[in-house]
Amino acid sequence: MAAKAGDNPDSLMALSTAFCLRNLRRTMCYMGDGNKLCLRSDVFLPSEICDKLVNTYMELVHSDSNFEPQDGFFQLFSDPRSTRLTRVQLREDLVRDRDLEAIGKQDLIELHLTYCNSLSARSLKTLASFRQTLVSLSLFGCSHIFYRKGGAPLACNEDDEEEEEQRPASRHALETDFSFQGFNRLRLLNLGGLPEEVDPEALLKPLPALTSLDLSGVQLPRAAFLAQWKERLASLVLYNVDLSEELVNTVVELGHLRHLDISRERTSKFKMTRKILTAIVQGLVNLVSLDISGHIMLDNCTVPHLEEAMGRPSIEPCKSSIYPFQELKRPLQFLGLYNTTLCNVTHIPAYKVTGSKNEDQVLNAIEAYTEFRPELAHRAINQLFDIARIQHCSQLLRALQLVIAALKCHKYEKSVQVTGSAALFYLTNTEYRSDQSMRLRRQVIQVVLNGMEQYQEVTVQRNCCLTLCNFSIPEELEFQYGRVNLLLLKILEPARQDESIQRIAVHLCNALVCQVDNHHKEAVGKMGFVKTMLNLIQKKLQDRMCDQVMEFSWSALWNITDETPDNCQMFLNCRGMSLFLDCLKEFPDKQELHRNMLGLLGNVAEVRALRPQLLTPQFISVFSDLLDSKADGIEVSYNACGVLSHIVFDGPEAWGMEEPLRDTVMDKMMAAIQSWDVTSRRNINYRSFEPILRLLPQSIAPVSQHWATWALFNLVSVYPSKYCPLLVKEGGIVLLEKVLELQTSHEETKDMARKVMEQCENFKEDPMETAR
Repeated sequence: MAAKAGDNPDSLMALSTAFCLRNLRRTMCYMGDGNKLCLRSDVFLPSEICDKLVNTYMELVHSDSNFEPQDGFFQLFSDPRSTRLTRVQLREDLVRDRDLEAIGKQDLIELHLTYCNSLSARSLKTLASFRQTLVSLSLFGCSHIFYRKGGAPLACNEDDEEEEEQRPASRHALETDFSFQGFNRLRLLNLGGLPEEVDPEALLKPLPALTSLDLSGVQLPRAAFLAQWKERLASLVLYNVDLSEELVNTVVELGHLRHLDISRERTSKFKMTRKILTAIVQGLVNLVSLDISGHIMLDNCTVPHLEEAMGRPSIEPCKSSIYPFQELKRPLQFLGLYNTTLCNVTHIPAYKVTGSKNEDQVLNAIEAYTEFRPELAHRAINQLFDIARIQHCSQLLRALQLVIAALKCHKYEKSVQVTGSAALFYLTNTEYRSDQSMRLRRQVIQVVLNGMEQYQEVTVQRNCCLTLCNFSIPEELEFQYGRVNLLLLKILEPARQDESIQRIAVHLCNALVCQVDNHHKEAVGKMGFVKTMLNLIQKKLQDRMCDQVMEFSWSALWNITDETPDNCQMFLNCRGMSLFLDCLKEFPDKQELHRNMLGLLGNVAEVRALRPQLLTPQFISVFSDLLDSKADGIEVSYNACGVLSHIVFDGPEAWGMEEPLRDTVMDKMMAAIQSWDVTSRRNINYRSFEPILRLLPQSIAPVSQHWATWALFNLVSVYPSKYCPLLVKEGGIVLLEKVLELQTSHEETKDMARKVMEQCENFKEDPMETAR
C-alpha cells in the first residue's frame, strides 16, 4: 500500500523533546524556592539536545495553544556546565531581555532573533557576551533592540526588573555605545529592518571578515562602504533597499558574491535596465543565486517571441529568453523573478525560479519568501489558491506543507492568515483528500484552529470554518475536540451577526456532537453549548425566521442531549420548553424543525428525574396533538409517541392530572402506532437501544411496550445489518422473550416481538442476504 502525502512519522528525537517540554517537572526539572523552575542536579545535556529543546519550545509556544509558556524556562540553560547551547532561534514578542541574559554565559555559535520587538538595548549588552564565539547573528525585525527603555538604565531588584520589562523601548533613547568590536568570528549577519537612526556604516566597520550580509529595508546613503568586503562577501541581501547608480556600481565590484538579492516589494524611482542587469551578470561571475523580483524593466530585456530558441523550455544560458542571462557561464541555482514580466518567458536559465507563470514558480515563491517577507508570501499563496480552485494542484504535499509553514510562521499576519486559510480550503477538499495522510491533515487542523483563535475577523473565521467542513466530523477533529468546540461557541456568541459564518459554525457544532461518546457531550455541555444554541433559537424567533441556523440548532440540541441527563437538565433550566412551544406556534408547517424538536424532547423524556417537568396539561396536550402529525413521514408522530411512552411508563400515580386523561392519551398513542407503515425508512440514528429496551418487560403501560416493540421491528426490518447485531449485543432477544410471557402484552405486540426475533435469527444465518 503506497504511503500517503505527509505520512513520514516524527523522529524519536522530536517526540522525546516535545514530551520533555510538556512534562518538564516530571522529566528534567523540579520546583525550587519561590516556585521557581530549576534543573535537576543530575541532568547534564549536550548542545544537540539543548538546542533542540529551546528551538522546539519556541515552535510549541507559537503553534500549539495547549502549550503554556514556562516562566523562567531560559534560566534552565544559564549554567554551561550542565546545559550547552550553540545554535538558538528565537522569534516574536515572547522573548524578553531577561531571557537572553539567562543564556549569557553560553558559547553561542548561532543566534537568530526574528521580530523580537520586546528586546531593548539591554540585550545588546548580552550580545556582547557572545562576541568570542558567535559566527552567525540575525536581528531581523528586532526594531527596538537599538533603543533603551525609558526610566532607570539598570534594574536594581526583581520588582524593578519586572517593571522595566513591561516598559516599551523609547524611540528617543537610541543606544550609541554598542559596537561589534571584538566579534572577530562573526561571518553571517542579518540586520534586516535596522532603524533609520542607526548608521549601518559605523555599526559594521569592525566586521571586516563578513561573508554574508542582509540589510533588507535599510537605507544606505553612502553605499561605497560595502566595498570593504569585496574580497570576502559571498551573500548580499538588499531587499527593499532604494537602489542607486552608486550602489549598483559598488555591488558589481563585489566579485566573490554567489548570492545577490536586490528584489523589492514597494515601488521605486530606480528602474532596472538591460544595461544594469548585463553589468551585474558580467561583473559577478560567481553568482549562483540572483533575485530581482519586483523590478520594473525600463527597456526590453527579452528575446522577441519569434526569435526564441525552438523546442521545450531550456535552462541553457545560450538559449535564454532574457538577453543579459545569455552571458551566464552556467544556469543559476535560483532566480527570483516574482512580480516581474520576465517570469513569463519560455527559456529561463535557472533550476529554481520564483514567479507567477505556473504552479512551480508560485510554490518556489512561497518557499523563498515566507520567513522574512510575508507581504510577498501572501501574494504567492493567493495565486496558489487560484491554481487549486480553478486548475489542479499537482504538487499537493509541497503546497500543503508550504502553506502550513507560512501560517505557523506568521500567526499574527492577517493577510497571510486570510489567503492561507482560503488556500487550505481548496487543498483539503474531496479532490485531493485521498492523497493526504492523517498526520498531514492534523497539521492542517492545528493551523486552522490557530487562525480561528487569533483572528475574530469575518473572512478568516469563514475560511477556517469552511476548511473544517472538509474533514470527517467528528472523527478527524476528535484529537482537538474541546478546543474546536470552544472556538465555535465563541463564534456563535450573540454579538456576531454574520449569517454565513453562523450557519457554518452551527453545522459544525451539530456534526461534532453527533455520534460521539457521552463524556465528550457532557464536557461540551459544560462549555455553554446548550445555552448558546438556545440563544440562537431565541434570536431567530425574534426575527420570525426559521432557517438552517434554527433547524441546525435544534438538531444540535437533539444530539447533545442524547443519553446525557446533565445536558437535558440544562435545556430545561434555560427555558428550552418555552422556546419549543414558541417555535411550534410560530412555525406550524416546518416539518424538519418539528422532527428535531421532538427528537430532543424524546431524550429529555428518557431521564426519569426530569419527566415530572414534562407532565403538565399544556405539554401533554401538545405531544398528544402531534401524534396526528404527518410531517416528515412518521418522524414527528413517532417522536411524540416516544416522549409519551416514557411519561406513561411512570404509571397512573405519577400522572396527577385530570385533563387530559392518561387512558385517553394511551388510546391515541395506540391508534397512531397502528397507522404507521412498518417498512418506513427512517431519519434517525440509534447508538444504543437501552432507552427502548427498558420499556419492554413491564405491564404498567402496554402501549409503551407496543411502541418500543414497533420501533425495534421497524429498525431491524429496514436496516438489519446495522440494528440486528446491536439488538442481540444489548440483550434485546431475552427481553422480547419476556414480552411473550407477559399476560398484559397485546397480541399485536407479541406478534411483532416474534417477528423481531425471527429477523435477527435470519440475519445470523445469512448476513450477506440482508446486507445487500
